[in-house]
Amino acid sequence: MKDLFGKAILDFQTNNNPENIITETSISEADEMSVSYLFRSFDEMPKIEQKALELASGKVLDVGCGAGSHSLYLQKERNLDVVSIDISNNAVLACAERGLEQCYVQDLMTMTDEDGKYDSILLLMNGCGLAGTMKKLPAFLQKLKSLLNVDGQILIDSSDIIYMFDEDEDGGRWISNEAEYYGEVTFDISYKGEKEDTFDWLYIDYNTLQNAAYANGLKAEMILEGEHYDYLAKLTHL
Repeated sequence: MKDLFGKAILDFQTNNNPENIITETSISEADEMSVSYLFRSFDEMPKIEQKALELASGKVLDVGCGAGSHSLYLQKERNLDVVSIDISNNAVLACAERGLEQCYVQDLMTMTDEDGKYDSILLLMNGCGLAGTMKKLPAFLQKLKSLLNVDGQILIDSSDIIYMFDEDEDGGRWISNEAEYYGEVTFDISYKGEKEDTFDWLYIDYNTLQNAAYANGLKAEMILEGEHYDYLAKLTHL
């Protein structure tokens, strides 16, 4: 991993001539994203993110914290005990510069019981994407479950991207059979002329997430639906 996403975040934080990030997926054309979006305030966040931050309680684990905007709100405005992790070294450096007190370079899937348990685990900006593929989803959910206190909650968001596939006259959708599930995509990121290694990313419809959660000892509850096929779900122990 070249850590280009993290480099963009650190460039913005340190005023090192940040440029837009170019994103492209296996089912969508290249698009530009301003790095400033990752540094948004609570008032600038989508309602789904705001709701998740309002529901967070107790000791919080922010998985894939990025620029740390969610964690900073919980730490400064909610006075919660927040541990923030990301696999990006540059992003974590930027988070520390922004004032996050507990931010670490850490892969969720390598965490153990020794890392402690949490009352709220937060996975936002399509947190389901971190699972990568449907085959990896059970292990992903089991890992989250193992880090969750008995009465804890996992607050996770995603989108049903069925709308991105062409609709035929009968209302059906034409979906390639190359992937096991239509929400499995590959993601490419470019920044300042460099291209990141391609990685897997998962978008999952709520019913599929609900079934997967139940199969792995978790109960799913729809908390909020967004304006564009996106939603916030809460997972708890069965």
